[in-house]
Amino acid sequence: EVQLQAYGGGLVQAGGYLRLSCAASGFTFDDYNIGWFRQAPGKEREGVSCISSSDISTYYADSVKGRFTISSDNAKSTVYLQMNSLKPEDTADYYCAADFGPCSDYPEPYEYHYWGQGTQVTVSS
Repeated sequence: EVQLQAYGGGLVQAGGYLRLSCAASGFTFDDYNIGWFRQAPGKEREGVSCISSSDISTYYADSVKGRFTISSDNAKSTVYLQMNSLKPEDTADYYCAADFGPCSDYPEPYEYHYWGQGTQVTVSS
């Protein structure tokens, strides 16, 4: 059974940082890419970042470039999203998801078959 467990969200002041984790199980981790998505109230779910261990590729949305860093510990089948210099507009529920193959040029939610539960990130001004 494929399982993705996202955790690490919380409440932080603007300028602060959080590290999200996504623990995966039930599939061959190296064959999949892991994407992070977020959904703010009243908004559509959007791709934030993606990492693929097969070709060591990464993707970042323009809104998070230079502030967020995605990394992978293949031995633990876990992907991390280090979020620095957080802004109030980063407030959202964050989800990790898995899809077979490398990251696409612009990850879209419909591309992903497996999803974890969300973890809430709130950035106060």
